[in-house]
Amino acid sequence: MSLLFKGRAQGAKLSQISIVQRIQMFFLSHLRQSLGSLGEMWRAGAASLMTIGVLGLSITLPSTLYILVKNVEQVSAGWDQASEISLFLKSETSKQHIDQLLTRINAWPEVGKVTYIPADDALDEFKALSGFGDAIAYLDKNPLPPVVLVSPTEQHSGPTAARMLLEKLQKEREVDIGKLDVEWLKRLDAMLTVAKELVTIIALLLFLAVVLIIGNTIRLNILSKKDEILVMKLVGATDAFIQRPFMYTGFWYGLLGGLLAWFTVICLLWWMSASVTAVSELYQKQFNLTGVDFSTLLIMLSTSVLLGLTGSIISVKRHVSAIEPK
Repeated sequence: MSLLFKGRAQGAKLSQISIVQRIQMFFLSHLRQSLGSLGEMWRAGAASLMTIGVLGLSITLPSTLYILVKNVEQVSAGWDQASEISLFLKSETSKQHIDQLLTRINAWPEVGKVTYIPADDALDEFKALSGFGDAIAYLDKNPLPPVVLVSPTEQHSGPTAARMLLEKLQKEREVDIGKLDVEWLKRLDAMLTVAKELVTIIALLLFLAVVLIIGNTIRLNILSKKDEILVMKLVGATDAFIQRPFMYTGFWYGLLGGLLAWFTVICLLWWMSASVTAVSELYQKQFNLTGVDFSTLLIMLSTSVLLGLTGSIISVKRHVSAIEPK
């Protein structure tokens, strides 16, 4: 009877605990279990390192491909001549009509910049670039027409939008011929689209592999502690209390795997930077690989932690609830 009354007295004391103390106990319990799961991983040693290594490398590949695709998009976005439209005006067009045309085109919302090249300037440029300066001097008149260069805005610089703008410009009465080389833009846009879809497919497959690896690792941990779980349930431990350390194990696997992936991506980009610099020098361009910043780190860690928790939750919900004392 003394043991019975002692338990009732302890229950009465627990009922007198304030809400603040209960919140503190809740967080202390989570902290203790999270550190305990980290200690279990530390004691596992080589097995934990191998699992973290597999997770890190699985996240490294799609992350590296994604950063490379974003850098290619950044380079292509910096090509100002990507969708520039050349308008060859009619030779008999007067200066007044040309000024009116330039005023009208500048007012269009899809036009970002308009540059007018008089016929004389176009002839001088042709002399300098073609090497036929002496022969051109024998011409009776300038055969080149005035040219207007139209650069669309960023929203209208795509192949389809640029083609629509060209058709609209060709309807102007002062325009003789409009020129826009969008075939290579279409090919570049198609290649970038294929690259994005490929990165997405690879990422989904590898992320699924990460979830399965973590789920199987947690399952083995649960089965190895089956007797301990049975004893805990016999003394009244809830499933949530038993599941919590295993879920924290998935959290730590995801976090450490994400950090390893981030470090590996930095090393890969550093290794590739010399080759990228050599290629950019051949094209007389200055370009550096970018993308491994703090926001990228947060995205990689968030994704890896989410994958770790997903794998642990799937395994824990299935296997812990199946272990029941008979």
